[in-house]
Amino acid sequence: MAILAIDTSTIVSGAAIVQKDKLVAEIIMQLKLPQSEVLLGHVQDVLKIAHMDKSDLTGVAISIGPGSFTGLRIGLATAKMLSYALSIPVVAVSSLEAMAYHYPVPGVYVASVLDAQKSNAYFALYEWNGKGFDEKKQTCVMDFEEVVKYCSTLDKPVVFVGDIAQKKADIIAQYENVSLGLPHLCMPRASNVAMAAKTRFENEDYDNIMDLEPVYIRRSEAEVLWEKRHGEKLTDL
Repeated sequence: MAILAIDTSTIVSGAAIVQKDKLVAEIIMQLKLPQSEVLLGHVQDVLKIAHMDKSDLTGVAISIGPGSFTGLRIGLATAKMLSYALSIPVVAVSSLEAMAYHYPVPGVYVASVLDAQKSNAYFALYEWNGKGFDEKKQTCVMDFEEVVKYCSTLDKPVVFVGDIAQKKADIIAQYENVSLGLPHLCMPRASNVAMAAKTRFENEDYDNIMDLEPVYIRRSEAEVLWEKRHGEKLTDL
């Protein structure tokens, strides 16, 4: 089994190849460059580093969202293209669940948060069960400080991971029972996407690429502005 994993949910662009429980190769780049300019190059480079050809791949794991609207579309389109061209299955996983794999340890909660603009965060809470993560709070959009306040009241320590947690570390520092993950254990990684998808690949629980769409959670700013200006929803047109 050789799984190519892709994460394009934020400005971090990542590609990794995993075989069973072994991370063979990974590329991570945290620069403000369009995913459309770098992703395919990362896929080619990670194959080269792993001394593999694309024909060696047996599956593609992709982060499905929430996150950057454009990044998610580019990542999913790339996963679908590879799946179709190579006749290999795809497994899509939550971007937030994948980030929780930075801290697969008992006795703590992992708060995965991504920037949802205007001081809001995409937020989900996870707990390690020894084999995977249980979702303790479903994905939602909340004011970031409200997320921190909520987590500070929980019965176990909470570790925050994600871009908005790093941007607003000062807010986390004001509360007890919560802490910020280390910089290298905070941002999305493609290898985490592979780990989150591992069990589904083993069980041959694949996604239908014809039905897969990014999970946005909220509408884009462009849609909101359209409705304000025109008084109707784009979906009604």
